[in-house]
Amino acid sequence: MSRNDKSSGNKSGRQGGGAKKKSFARGNAPMKKSWDRTRPKGAPKQTPKKDSDGIRLNKFIANAGICSRREADVLIAAGNVTVNGKLVTEMGYKVQPTDEVRFDGKRIVAEPIEYVLLNKPKGFITTTADEKGRKTVMDLVANATRSRIVPVGRLDRPTTGLLLLTNDGDLAKKLTHPASGVSKLYHVGLDKNLTMADMNKIRNGLTLDDGPIEVDEISYIDNAGKREVGVRIHSGRNRIIRRIFAHLGYEVVMLDRVLFANLTKKDLPRGHWRFLTKQEVINLKNLK
Repeated sequence: MSRNDKSSGNKSGRQGGGAKKKSFARGNAPMKKSWDRTRPKGAPKQTPKKDSDGIRLNKFIANAGICSRREADVLIAAGNVTVNGKLVTEMGYKVQPTDEVRFDGKRIVAEPIEYVLLNKPKGFITTTADEKGRKTVMDLVANATRSRIVPVGRLDRPTTGLLLLTNDGDLAKKLTHPASGVSKLYHVGLDKNLTMADMNKIRNGLTLDDGPIEVDEISYIDNAGKREVGVRIHSGRNRIIRRIFAHLGYEVVMLDRVLFANLTKKDLPRGHWRFLTKQEVINLKNLK
């Protein structure tokens, strides 16, 4: 493996210029009289059926950044969603542009789906908000878009490198699911030389407190000495790289994610972000 992160002083190519949020005017079109004629006296009001156009309610909720479509189905069935003031529990219900949709009483609007790739620097927490007022990755992408993007997975505070943020709930769930097997490549710096014996132990698999762990690949970094190694892994377990080396008596002093789901840091300096290309989005959705 070779060094993959030489930051330049150039600015990234897609700073700022976020997409405008769509807004839907409230529409309270009167119900057709035929509904009242067919409804028995005293019976609860029915939710009018929608035309074939429009967007499915679960997708509308997912596009608003609330959750994935599958999770939205559960919330709809549980009675957490209203449309134009009426409870909707119907699967496949279509939302029209003039409809007012509320989740737990709060109005939500569909947003453009955005995919932002950040080269995270040290000192930033991977969360949407921090109760202690510490810097978060959201501070770095504040001008990227008005859509409510959230981090896909996490990098701990000292870790640098690639972090994807999006409001595509389905893709985020896919990329973080244990069965997805998304490949990640890390550049690891240690407090002392890694012996060949210990490298072979890592190659052959270790058993940590939370179970066995295997890496896909490990090797020394070219022209960097034996304190620096590259590790390719698909596990998403918490702090897994640090725990692998701690198990063998090493301390990780530098950890940089240089590849995530085939996305790289090419032309993306530390602390900068860019939007994914259409082809990159297609590639992510086609991952198996």
